[in-house]
This record gives sequence, C-alpha cells and structure tokens, in this order.
Amino acid sequence: MGIEIDCLVDSQSGIGEGLVWDVRTERLWWVDIPAGLIHCTDPTSGYTETREIGEKIGSFALREGGGLVLATYSGFKLMDWDSGALTPINDPESHLPHNRFNDGQTDPAGRFWAGTMRDPRDLSLPPSGTFYRLDPDLSVTAWRDGIYTCNGLSFSPDGDKMYFSDSAPHIRTIWECDYDLDSGTPGAPRVFFDTHAVRGRPDGGTVDADGCYWQAGVGGWQLYRITPAGKLDMTIDLPVEKPSRPMFGGPNLDVLYLTTIGGEDMDPHAHQPQAGGLFAITGLGVQGVPQARFAG
Repeated sequence: MGIEIDCLVDSQSGIGEGLVWDVRTERLWWVDIPAGLIHCTDPTSGYTETREIGEKIGSFALREGGGLVLATYSGFKLMDWDSGALTPINDPESHLPHNRFNDGQTDPAGRFWAGTMRDPRDLSLPPSGTFYRLDPDLSVTAWRDGIYTCNGLSFSPDGDKMYFSDSAPHIRTIWECDYDLDSGTPGAPRVFFDTHAVRGRPDGGTVDADGCYWQAGVGGWQLYRITPAGKLDMTIDLPVEKPSRPMFGGPNLDVLYLTTIGGEDMDPHAHQPQAGGLFAITGLGVQGVPQARFAG
C-alpha cells in the first residue's frame, strides 16, 4: 500500500499552523494564525470545534492541568477551552508592536518554547524575532534573538537535541543544539540542514520515533524527512504549494497530519483548490512520538 494524501478538513485557512495531537482524547488541535482561530478536530468524524480569540495566534500547547497555553500577538496567555476565557501571562515584546508570536512546541519535560517575528515580515529591516522559553512556573526566558521568522521548533525523542529554523528566503536554515532537558538550556547552535538544497523553505517541523526531522517545505510543494545526521532521506510531493506544520497522530501515531497556507499570496497559475486545508498522510511506515503537555 502506497502513500496517500487526503484533505481531512477543507478549511481554506489563511495560515493553518500549530498542530498538536492529543493522545488522551485522540483529537487534533491547530490554528489559523491571521483569523485568530483555534480548531479541535475529531479525525474519525471530521467534526471540528472552533474558538476565536480576537487576535493573531502563532502556536499553543495543551496544559497538564486542563486548558491551553497560547503564544499570541500580545504574548503568552492561558485559555479555558470551555468558556473561552483568556488570562494574560507575559508579553515579552510589548515594546515591539510590529512583532507577534509564531511557531512553538513543548519540550519532553513540559516547557513551552515559542518564537516571534515581525508581522508583516519586512526583510529590509533588521531581524527582530526571538525564541522564548515559558517554564511551568510561568516565568519567561529569552534565548536567541536576531531571527527573521522563528520556526521549526522540535525536540529529539529523548530530549537531548533541539531544532529550530529561520524561514527567511535568504536564510532558510535549520539548526540543532544539544539540549539539557533537566534545565531546559540549549547549547550552541550548529547548522543541521540548509534548505537551499531543496525546493521548499523551512516552516514547521516535527520528529519521528527514529529521530528523523520532518520539515514542511513552504513554497516548494514538498515535505522532507531528514535523518539525525542531517541527510535528506525522503521527499514527498504535495497537492499544495505551502505546507506549514507536520505532526504525527492517530491511535498508533502513524498518520502524519499537515496544516497548509491558503490566501492570496500563492502561485496564481497553480491549481490548488484545497490550499489552507488540513491534510492526512498515511502509508509512510513511520511512527511519531507523543507530544508533551505544558506542565504549568
């Protein structure tokens, strides 16, 4: 049986992103960044429940104690899903009104990492994005600045490596760091994969049980699997130009779900009517790893 790619939710999202698979409820959570929407989808029935938060949201994590932690235009917040109530935590970039949070991910110990970017991105200006760590006690630590578009956050299965990327067209690089899981401290970054070697720039990423890194090749109509040694192992052609975030899910963690980007900023000559939709890729013969909840 070969690889199959199906559109699970034809959402026509402006920027679909932030995929989280909940192993407890077997639900798929994701966002539409510019619309400020958080979706919760039952992949069996296709039913999707949606909340609007009133501002752009880049990423989030489910909380161990219930609800969600969000990385939004105006900083970190807690959210009660049932009521929709939001509780501000910290806005580390209140002095940068043109910045918003973008990609984020929990480490295996339950810390939430998220990075920022200028919105809209302006490559004629110095890069203003920074990666931040939100600890379970809700303290915020800035880690690395000077990024145009913070993206690609993920961690190796045992938590000893951290991955991140910058999607800017002239950078388009994925880095890796040794990661101290006890303290949540990354070591010095080194180049993991230079995406000038492939068609798509780096967007969201995730890892599988073999420790391979899966990169959404935004703008390239492709998805890539990269080995822990930084070698391209697999290329999957997609029916959409701008994949944005892969995440393994399903009862056996063997379905690769994928958010995509829609809207107007696409190849006008390409036929991609389901751009912006949520896709499911089966038949890969690969399993993912469970995603930790935020411990705060």
